[in-house]
Amino acid sequence: MNTALITGANKSIGFETARQLLQKGYYIYLGSRNLENGLEAVEKLKAEGLTDVEAIQIDVSDDESVKAARVEIGKKTEVLDVLINNAGILGGMTQTTSTDIAVFKQVFDTNMFGVVSVTQAFMDLLQKSLEPRIVNVTSGLASLTLHNDPTWKYYNVKAAVYNSSKAALNMYTIVLAYELRDTPFKVNVVDPGFTATDFNQHSGTGTLKEAGARLVKYALIDSNGPTGKFFSDDNSPETGESPW
Repeated sequence: MNTALITGANKSIGFETARQLLQKGYYIYLGSRNLENGLEAVEKLKAEGLTDVEAIQIDVSDDESVKAARVEIGKKTEVLDVLINNAGILGGMTQTTSTDIAVFKQVFDTNMFGVVSVTQAFMDLLQKSLEPRIVNVTSGLASLTLHNDPTWKYYNVKAAVYNSSKAALNMYTIVLAYELRDTPFKVNVVDPGFTATDFNQHSGTGTLKEAGARLVKYALIDSNGPTGKFFSDDNSPETGESPW
C-alpha cells in the first residue's frame, strides 16, 4: 500500500486532500500541529469508512517536532511515497514598511523553513519509493510575473509577508526539483486556488473538493509527468501552469 504524509491535514484543504488520497487506496499519515485535533480528524475520516489513516503530531516550525515525527513514522513504514507540504500560515494582510520583522520570521518559519525541515527529515524514506512525489502547496499570489501585471485580477493583493514566503517556497521547489532531476522524484509546487477556508474567512470562490483534487493530481503523476513546475488553474485554466 502506498503511503503519504500530509502536513497541516487536520482541517480544510489538507483534510480534504487526505480524504481523496484515502479514497484512492493510500495509507495516510495525517500531520497536525495539535495531536488532539489530528485525532479528531482521523475519527471523522474513519466514520466515512476511510480507515487507513493515523494522526501524527508535527509542528513544521519546530525542528524537534519534525524529528520526532520522522522517528514515529519510521517505526511504522520504511517507505514514504508522497509528501505534501501543506501546512501554512497567513500572517495577515501586511505591508513591508510597517510589519514587525518578527511576523516575517514567524511566517517564513512555517511556510518556507518548515517545508525544508520536513523535506530533509523524510528524504530517506522518500528515496526508498519507486516513484516518490513531493507537492509543495503554494499560492497564485507567489507569482512575481503576475504581481507585475496591473491587469491581473489579484494585482492589488500585495500581502508582503505571505506572498514573499510563498515566492521563496517556489524557488526552493525549482532548486529541489533540479537537484533530484536524475532520480524518479517528481517535485512540483501547486496552488490549490482561492478556496473558501478559515484562511480567508471563507471568502474564497473555490471548494475544498476542487482544491484537494489539484493537490492529489500532482501527488499521483506518473513517470512521464512534470517536475519543477508551478501549477495554478486559478491563474491559467487553459494550461494549469502559472508564470513564476
